[in-house]
Amino acid sequence: MRLRNDLKITGLILAGGLARRMGGGDKGLQPFRGKALVAHALERLAPQVDKLIINANQNRPAYEAFGYPVVADTLGGFAGPLAGVHAGLAICSTPLLLSAPCDSPFLPLDLASRLRAQLIVSGAQLAVARSGDRAQLVIALIRRELQDSLSSFLDGGGHKVETWYAELNVIEVPFADEAAFANINTLEELRRLEARSEP
Repeated sequence: MRLRNDLKITGLILAGGLARRMGGGDKGLQPFRGKALVAHALERLAPQVDKLIINANQNRPAYEAFGYPVVADTLGGFAGPLAGVHAGLAICSTPLLLSAPCDSPFLPLDLASRLRAQLIVSGAQLAVARSGDRAQLVIALIRRELQDSLSSFLDGGGHKVETWYAELNVIEVPFADEAAFANINTLEELRRLEARSEP
C-alpha cells in the first residue's frame, strides 16, 4: 500500500522513561537553555506535524502545561520506548505517527517530510532516521495500522525496538547532520551540550 504525501502525521514525544543514567527522576523536565528539555523537542517537531502527543508516566500536570495531550504507558513497569509508542498509536487519529525522544533538542526541521517521502517511495511499513553509522531507532515514522503488530509483540514479551523492527518492512533514511540527533542521557552530557554553540 502506497501512502499519499498529504497524509497527516501525529508527533509523539517519548518522555516516559526513568532516566536512570541521570540519577532517576524526569529527564524531560530537566532545565536546558532556559526551558525544559522536552520543550525543545516539542518546538522542533510542532511545525512538522499535524498533531502532537506527549508520552509521560509521571509529573502529568507539568507535561499537560505544554498544551498537548499526555498519554501514559498502558503497560506497567516503565517498559521502554515501545510501550510509549504503543500508547501513542492507541490514541493516534492520523495515518502516521512520528516518534522522537524528549532528550533530542536539535531534531532536524525536515525530519517528518524526509521520512514520509521515503516511506512513500519505498512502500515500507516504517521509516527510521539514520545518522552517521547507526540508526536512531526511536526516531521513526510509523503507520498507524502497525498497532496490532506492536501489541502482539509486546504481549509476547518483546521489548527491544530492533527486534520488533526485524519483523517489519523498514527503511532507514540517512541524515548528514549527526549533531541534529545529539541526545542527552546524563547530567554531564546536558551541561556539555548546553555550553556548546547551536549545531
